[in-house]
Order: sequence, then structure tokens, then C-alpha cells
Amino acid sequence: MGTVSLHIGNLHKAFGAFKALDGVSLEVRPGELVCLLGPSGCGKTTLLRCLAGLERQDAGQIRFGERDVSTLPPQARDYGIVFQSYALFPNLTVAENIAYGLAGQGRHAIRARVAQMLDLVGLAGAERRFPGQLSGGQQQRVALARALAPSPQLLLLDEPMSALDAQVREHLCGELRQLQQQLGVTTLMVTHNQDEAMMMADRIAVLHQGRVEQFGTAEQLYQAPATPFVARFFGQGNWLPFQREGDHARVGDLDLRLPARPEHSRGRLFCRPEALVVNPLVHEDNLFCARLQGVTFLGNRCRLALELNELPGHRLQAEVPAQGVSALRQGPLWVALPPRHLQVFA
Repeated sequence: MGTVSLHIGNLHKAFGAFKALDGVSLEVRPGELVCLLGPSGCGKTTLLRCLAGLERQDAGQIRFGERDVSTLPPQARDYGIVFQSYALFPNLTVAENIAYGLAGQGRHAIRARVAQMLDLVGLAGAERRFPGQLSGGQQQRVALARALAPSPQLLLLDEPMSALDAQVREHLCGELRQLQQQLGVTTLMVTHNQDEAMMMADRIAVLHQGRVEQFGTAEQLYQAPATPFVARFFGQGNWLPFQREGDHARVGDLDLRLPARPEHSRGRLFCRPEALVVNPLVHEDNLFCARLQGVTFLGNRCRLALELNELPGHRLQAEVPAQGVSALRQGPLWVALPPRHLQVFA
């Protein structure tokens, strides 16, 4: 299986007055799996179609390794693609679908390659079946085998799990990631599912309104979001409007210590629910009395809705282990907002 780096340089694409891509630049390393993550209309599918040559960008450069493929037709770009709908030929058998991109090779070579691909995706023995006789997960595996059969340098995946139920999706995410690592094929995957992206990707590019808001590992995006959009899109969070008072931040009647002096006179403080410390066992800064307003059970943990006594009308979320919640229902709580977990946005 070939592998190659991918360079996307300042890509622009408009449909009339709508800017689908507005100066997108990315560098994908050889063998890396990168997810394009974002809401509907953010530009991620348009970017994938430009890479595949199915749309022509208005400006910018696309390179696969040292090859500039910016103006090449799809068939000259050396990639495999799996569409959201899988796009299998219903009147062809599984073997014929996988062999579709192998035209020109000898019959014995094609048969051997199809058998190898079926074995790779765990469908050995299914070569004579038709797509309509397969489950959604099996159809996805056939589409993946067809994309990989010609040994492409680059694999493009357009929401390949979206048609599957949650349990099958989680299982196949793990299988696909393991297969991608085994083959070492450079892969770009479009998804709107944060859990899917976090489970599979080496790095994630969060797109918003045709631009890359942040490009990094799942840990970087979650723990240090670069913009309010990334913070909101990549998990739950608490937001507190503040005004600067010296080195501190004033939020209503609260005076909060911050990890550093805020650069802006006003803005918003952000922290994740699990960053709040409920009834801390050791001293914590920014410790306030609170009332419990509600509990949401989430399996092994619970999300608490809290209201600080000095900040009435503004609810905060905290997450705690489920086994400790019953003890919290008995009266007032103490809640800390540790400075190290507070992030400042203008």
C-alpha cells in the first residue's frame, strides 16, 4: 500500500455568493489519519470533493507528495474514496464491486487481489453475494475494500459511519482505525461526530464557515480550544462573562483568580464541567458556596446543575462520579473553579 503526504495550500471555493472554502491550508503527514470535523455547511465535504477532483477549487494548490494534482482529473490523482452512501453497484456481486477499479490487470491477479481484500476486511467467502444481501456494516467493508484494492496513495472517507447504528459504528471505527494503521495509508476522513473523530484521528481539523478554526490532536482541541467555536463544538462547557479588575476577573459579585492577568478588559471565561471541583478535600482557589439544581445520570458519572449563591440565575455544570451523588443532595455544596482550568476569551 502506497503512502504519501498531503499538502493543501490556501484553498478557496465559492458557490455564487457563498464561500464554501475560505483559505483552507493543511499539512497531512504520510500514514496519518486526519479528520475534518464540523457542522453541516462548514466546508468539509467541499474540501474532500476538491481533493478528489470532483469539484474544482477557485484558487489554491493541492499536492499529493511532490505531485501537484490541483488541476488533474479524478482518475489521475491516485486515491481511493468511500462515500457516505457507499455507492456500491447493486447488480454486481461483492467480488465484482471490489474488482471494479482493477480493470486492465490479469484475471488471476484480479481474483487474487479481491480475495486478499475480502480477507483484509473480514468478508472472506462473501464474494458471490450482492450488496442487497449484506448488512450496512458489511456494505461499508465492501466499499472500503473496493477503495483500497488499487493500492492508492491516499484514502478519502466521506462520513463512512453515518448510516450505521451506534453500536455497529463504534465497533467499525476501531476496525477501520486498526486497518488504516496496519496499511499505513494516508487518510482524510469527513465527519460531524466528535466521538468518532476523537476515537480514530491522529489529528483533527475543526472547520467553521469555510475556515480551519484549529488543527491539532483531540487532547489539544478539548483541553486548549483556540476559539469559542471550538470550545462549544468540542464538548460541554461553562461560560462566565467577566470584567477585568487588576489581575483578577469580576463575574457578578464574584472575584476570580486567573492563571494570568487577562489581556482584555472584558470577555468570557471558559471551563469544562469536569474541571469544577465539588466539595474539595484540599484547599482550592475560587471556592464558593452553591446549591444543587438538578442531576443528569450519565452512566458512571453524573452531570450536576449548580447555582453559586453569589451568582444567582447563572447555572454551571459539573461532572462527578455517579456513586458520590447521593451525598451531595443533602444541603449546600462548596464548588471551586481552579484558576488553572479557566481559559480567557475576548
